[in-house]
Amino acid sequence: MKRQLKTIVLMCSILLSTAAMAQENDINEKNHIETVFKNDTRSVRGYGALTNKFTTLGGEYANLVGAYGGVYINHKFLIGIGAAALTNNLSVPLQYSTDPLRNMSYEYGQVGLVTEYVLGSNKAFHIAFNLFSGAGFTLQHERYDWHNHDDDFDFDDDEVNDENWFFVAEPGVQFEINVFKWMRFSPGISYRAAFGSDGLGMKDSDISNLSYNATLKFGGF
Repeated sequence: MKRQLKTIVLMCSILLSTAAMAQENDINEKNHIETVFKNDTRSVRGYGALTNKFTTLGGEYANLVGAYGGVYINHKFLIGIGAAALTNNLSVPLQYSTDPLRNMSYEYGQVGLVTEYVLGSNKAFHIAFNLFSGAGFTLQHERYDWHNHDDDFDFDDDEVNDENWFFVAEPGVQFEINVFKWMRFSPGISYRAAFGSDGLGMKDSDISNLSYNATLKFGGF
């Protein structure tokens, strides 16, 4: 539960900081003075994004919800941080379970550096290339039944089993639509590659796979 709270706090911090940065830079741009001999066209803004990924883990359907954001330079390049976590029930097969007498489920998450390079940002329709690189983890925990517990995702640290950390690299591409000046809709596809995973039933080949995503971006572009 502590890990999930940290992830939620991180996501909220990303969105709040990038929104504040975008507002500050909009004010700075309005106060910008053009000169005869030099007109500095460099721009530093920022935006945040909420994303939902549809993928598979261990051969089973997995839904990942995430957020990222950062500094957006010259209407082309974003550098920031992001995180994502599994939201649906992913049952652990008995042969990999750390406790066959309990209803064990997998949890997956990732957090790290996010970069994006945008082509034709001012066009209504354009392309963005992105890359996530950072830490990923899997673990097993007892997943309670909805009828018996108020929070299906609630679990204590002493219930965590087979905690497993590894490196994740996820390059991708998005087709962006400028819905408003401050909001973009960006469906896309990416490939998640895991390196060094040693979890029960969650080796590199079980984690590495394509992801289809739908993303909303908010801020100054």
